[in-house]
Amino acid sequence: MKINSLYPVLMTKNVSASKAFWTTHFPFQVVFDSDWYVSLQALQQPAFELALLQPDHPTVPDAFRNTLNGGLIINLEVDDVDAEYERLLQAGLPMHVPLRSEDFGQRHFITSDPNGVLIDVIKVIPPSQEYASQYSEGALGAVADAPDGKL
Repeated sequence: MKINSLYPVLMTKNVSASKAFWTTHFPFQVVFDSDWYVSLQALQQPAFELALLQPDHPTVPDAFRNTLNGGLIINLEVDDVDAEYERLLQAGLPMHVPLRSEDFGQRHFITSDPNGVLIDVIKVIPPSQEYASQYSEGALGAVADAPDGKL
């Protein structure tokens, strides 16, 4: 199998509010827009994608209609997590986990979109000695060698 693209599709009862949220607070542009489905593309290279879909649309199997969230967390790795935290805090987004550094190798915070989908905004940092042994061979060297601490 050759995979040409992989992206999450968030089921939302209010497609237009979700579109406004993701295009206002994150660098996405609309590439397809209907009342039941919106396709977003990141304004960067490579261009990541995110789609929004009404859960009661006929393309969703009957048994899965109206099922929202399902334990989903969207992780966004960024270069300057501190600046993003301040920007989104000033924009009034809810902060479910305040900005903090974790021993397992992340500096992050968690907010959410209008549907309750959690968004974990992350900067990879070197882990503590306790967690360093849990990384695969070569992964920590990549973090240490990267000028910004990203893998």
